[in-house]
Amino acid sequence: MSAQAARTPAPEQPILLREQVGAIAVLTLNRPAQRNSLSEELIERLHRALSDIADDNSVRAVVIAANGAAFSAGHDLKELSARRSDADRGRAYFAKLMNACSAMMQAIVDLPQPVVASVQGIATAAGCQLVASCDLAVASEAAGFATPGVDIGLFCSTPMVALSRNVPRKQALEMLLTGEPISPARAREIGLVNRVVPAGAERAEAIALAEKVALKSAYTVKLGKQAFYRQAEMSLGEAYRYAAEVMTENMMARDAEEGISAFIEKRAPTWKDE
Repeated sequence: MSAQAARTPAPEQPILLREQVGAIAVLTLNRPAQRNSLSEELIERLHRALSDIADDNSVRAVVIAANGAAFSAGHDLKELSARRSDADRGRAYFAKLMNACSAMMQAIVDLPQPVVASVQGIATAAGCQLVASCDLAVASEAAGFATPGVDIGLFCSTPMVALSRNVPRKQALEMLLTGEPISPARAREIGLVNRVVPAGAERAEAIALAEKVALKSAYTVKLGKQAFYRQAEMSLGEAYRYAAEVMTENMMARDAEEGISAFIEKRAPTWKDE
């Protein structure tokens, strides 16, 4: 190797990787040295990728994974602290970043395709929020979950929104008020994740789970996902009225007609996603 070649730095890796596994888009957080903390750039790239996927009919489900030991350690505290020197001590930047992160998390919920988190390591603060924002989650036995902001004087208020919509109130508040981590088994017990698998198997399991969903009518899945989140914010009576409207609309769809006919005729349905 020449001296010049030895001095040439290795090309910088993208902080977000995307690959297609059949009908599944896999988005991988790729800041392992920074424990996949959600920097401003990573938040923006993840949001952009989700926007692109929303309009991509070749994608029927999404998996969000991460490289390295940690799934995500939350916000990049060094990046945040660097703005303390701003004239307003960082207030405008903090507001911008928190709103950008919240918009990205909402984009996961609003995405027509279901999103599965593949959690190989610790997911803390906004990293835990990212897991909670996904529709489904598979965790490795080596994973862990925490909202430890209270330990550094910064209550996990935005992670609280997603967390409290996943787990019962007292369990959410215990995590938020103590900052103590919970195990994957406990995360499954309280409803933060769907499955716990041996370390190293989480990505394959998340893709397999996504593939099960990908076999269904994309139209029906989109309609159902949207309805699930909308009805959850309604009163019981409002939810039933809304769900009845959705069922009626769904019954008029070509895929519902095809699916019911296929069931009666004991054959596999042929989806048109309409």
